Amino acid sequence: MANWLVTGGRRLSGEIAVHGAKNAALPILAATILIPEPVELKNCPPLSDVEDMCAILRSLGATVVRSGDTVTVDTSTATHGTLPETLSHRVRSSIFLLGSLVSRFSEACAPYPGGCEIGNRPIDLHLYALSRLGVSFSEGDGRICAKVNRLSGAVIDLDYPSVGATENAMLAAVSADGETVVRGAACEPEIVDLANFLNASGFCVHGAGTPNLVIEGRKECRGISYRILPDRIVTGTYLIAGAITRGSVRVVRTDPTLIGALLSKLEACGFTVRTEPDAVSVTATDRPKELVSVETRPYPAFATDLQAQLFALLSLASGTSVITEHIFENRFRHAAELKRMGAQNEIIGRTAIIRGVPCLHGAKVTAFDLRCGAALALAGLASEGETEILHAERIDRGYDRMDEAVRILGGQILRKEP
Repeated sequence: MANWLVTGGRRLSGEIAVHGAKNAALPILAATILIPEPVELKNCPPLSDVEDMCAILRSLGATVVRSGDTVTVDTSTATHGTLPETLSHRVRSSIFLLGSLVSRFSEACAPYPGGCEIGNRPIDLHLYALSRLGVSFSEGDGRICAKVNRLSGAVIDLDYPSVGATENAMLAAVSADGETVVRGAACEPEIVDLANFLNASGFCVHGAGTPNLVIEGRKECRGISYRILPDRIVTGTYLIAGAITRGSVRVVRTDPTLIGALLSKLEACGFTVRTEPDAVSVTATDRPKELVSVETRPYPAFATDLQAQLFALLSLASGTSVITEHIFENRFRHAAELKRMGAQNEIIGRTAIIRGVPCLHGAKVTAFDLRCGAALALAGLASEGETEILHAERIDRGYDRMDEAVRILGGQILRKEP
């Protein structure tokens, strides 16, 4: 367990670069199983989740080498499709490997995935999508095993635009016999990035970024060098950090078009937002205005992964704001922790009513999950006094050395390692 000490009362200002997207890197790493040649992934963030995925690939027999932000993966030496229990429990995205492994080895076995405890995240859509391609499953002792004689193209109708199920379907279908159509697919930028990677490797995916994917199965592929897209959630988090501390922060090496829903909310709060082709900035001189209705929904709507951070910001608003969480039913665990810091909020089912206060104060709080921890760090930076965040190692799952990034911007976060 690692704790953070966050000193409040300092306006953040300056420029910060964003690393590659965790939620793009993980499925792309899973896709390397399909390619028995070396693959070079640039802008691959050194996050704990990513490093765990690299360790999982090594456990399967692959060679994985990191040099700076570049990871080279050679899965030609991979020998089996059984995932290690401890590592797989740590990173939920290990489930993405089912589609790749069953395509490569005709069978795979994995523990039920772990990750942050933010609510019920069943994998039934993953299993349904793979079963449509001919995969059969058996379960027992907390593990699920997949087996297939021959992957065959099919029509897959998703009742919900699940990102993970869409990605698993893509990873299996790209090497199936015939054509696969995925209707009701997720449209997130990370889906597009995975499709771009697969297409560059010799596979054929059409329609990424729309609800309808068409995948032409192919057997031939090649190793490539590929750059992972910038992390839109990290971009949004640092913009909110500037806004909540009444500072001015410019985020570079990013893509503002990926966070349009957040930028409109920041403007509605009364902040000045400026965009460039690969940069975006926010300037704040006063408390945020309240937002009467924010709803998290699948992309391109407001992202659930930015809900906690916006919640922290609206805790200091000049009026009452309302956030409704449609994606995960247990993603308001930061609400009670923010109350320890003087925030006023009430949770009714999936809706949060946030009554803004003029200031927050430092307290001892707990990062129950990755985004909860990020929100508490932002609140601590805007508070009077010092905030101690317990289990802050969870923040490292999605942010590369956030404490150092904050120091670049003039803030202070100190790690207390065990």
